[in-house]
Amino acid sequence: MNKVRIMVVGAGQRGVGYAAYFECYPSEGEIMAVCEPQDRLRHTFGDRFSIPEERRFADWREVLDKPRLADAVFICTQDKGHRDPAVLLADKGYHIMLEKPMAPDLQSCLDIHEAAERNGIILAVCHVLRYTPFNRKIKEMLDKGAIGRIRSIQLLEPVGYWHQAHSFVRGNWRNEGQSTPMLLAKSCHDIDLINYFMPGRCVRVSSFGDLSYFIGANQPEGAADRCTDCPAEIEGSCAYSALKIYLRDRKYSLDKWPVNVLTPEAAPGTVLKALQTGPYGRCVFACDNDVVDHQVVNMEFSGGATASFTMSGFTKSGSRELLIMGDQGTLRCTDQGIDYFDFLNDRISNIEVDIGDGLITSGHGGGDIGLIREFLSAVRSSDPSRVISGPKVSLESHLIVFAAERARRKGSVEMVTEKEI
Repeated sequence: MNKVRIMVVGAGQRGVGYAAYFECYPSEGEIMAVCEPQDRLRHTFGDRFSIPEERRFADWREVLDKPRLADAVFICTQDKGHRDPAVLLADKGYHIMLEKPMAPDLQSCLDIHEAAERNGIILAVCHVLRYTPFNRKIKEMLDKGAIGRIRSIQLLEPVGYWHQAHSFVRGNWRNEGQSTPMLLAKSCHDIDLINYFMPGRCVRVSSFGDLSYFIGANQPEGAADRCTDCPAEIEGSCAYSALKIYLRDRKYSLDKWPVNVLTPEAAPGTVLKALQTGPYGRCVFACDNDVVDHQVVNMEFSGGATASFTMSGFTKSGSRELLIMGDQGTLRCTDQGIDYFDFLNDRISNIEVDIGDGLITSGHGGGDIGLIREFLSAVRSSDPSRVISGPKVSLESHLIVFAAERARRKGSVEMVTEKEI
C-alpha cells in the first residue's frame, strides 16, 4: 500500500482528530507538514506527529511558493477560512479533504467547486454522516427497495443543552458575523444526509427558528455575568453553569473535549482560571451570541416526497433519531439500531450493523474513519468515485441550507435552484 502524504491546515480539534488516524494506521499515510497560526497548537501538533521544524508553518500561504509538500491536504480551519486555502491549494494540485461546511456563503462554495473541477483534483467535503456503517446500511436497504418508494423523512438532531451552551452560546460558533448560521455550522451534514437518502432533488424549503432562550431577558435577577462570580444559590440552580458543565460534571475527564478546549493543562486550577477569565466562563444569558437555539426545516423533493429536519439545543445530548417512511415499510433508526417494519408481513425486524474495528470509530459513529479511508483510497487510486461527498453533491446540500436560511429570515417558501451548479 502506497502511503499518502498529508499536509494539515488548521491544527485544532478536527485537524488533530483526523491526523490521529495515522497513529492507528501508519501504513496508509504520513503527516508531512502543518499550517497553524497559534504557536502552541502548531508545535504540539508538530511534536506529536514528528514534523520537522522547517515544515511547521504559521500561515498556509507560506507553502504556495514551494514545491508540493504532500499529495493531499486536510483543511480544518474555522468556517470563514475555508475558501482561500481550498482554491489556492487546489490550484497547486493538492487533493483536498475539506471540513464542513464548504464555506459560509454561496459564492465561496461556487469558487471551491470550480477550483476542484478546473484542476481535476479529488475534493471530499467532510459530510461524515454519509460514511458511517450505520447510514451506509440504511442507504443499501433503500436502494434495494426495502421500504418501496420513499414518501417522507423525519430527522431530529438533539444538540444537547450543554453542547448548545459550549459551542453556540459561549464558543466559536455563537455569532454569525464571526462564524456562520447555526444550521450551516452544526447541521449542514444532516441536510446532506437527507439529500443522500432521498431520490430526486430538493426543489423548495421553508424554515422556522430563532434565538429564544439564551438572551439577556432570561438572566435570573441577581445573577452575575460570569459564573465564577455568581451567587451560590443562583449558580447552583443553573443547568448551564460553567462550573457545573466543565468542573462538577467532568471532574474525572478534564483532559477530554469539551474541557480541553478551555486550557491545554487539564487540572482543576487551570480550568477554574480559564472560567474566571475566558469566554467559556460567561453567563449564557450575557454573551454576544446571536445564532438560533432551535430550528425546523421543511423540504419538498421532486416527485412529491417531503422531509422535515429539527435541530434543538433543548435536549439531552445523544444520537440522531431518523424515521424514513416508504409506501411499503418504514425504517426507524436510533442509537439502538435500525427497526425495519414491513407492511406486507406486518412485522418489525431489528437490523444489526457492524461498525468495524472500534479503534477510532467513535468519531461521528465511524463516519470520520470511513471518510478518511475512502479519501485516501481515492487519492491512491486516482478514482474520485470513491468519494461520495464530492464538490457537486456537497454544493447541492449547501444550496438547500442557504435556501432554508433565506426562508427562515423572510418567512417565505424558497426555491432551491440548480442554475448555480
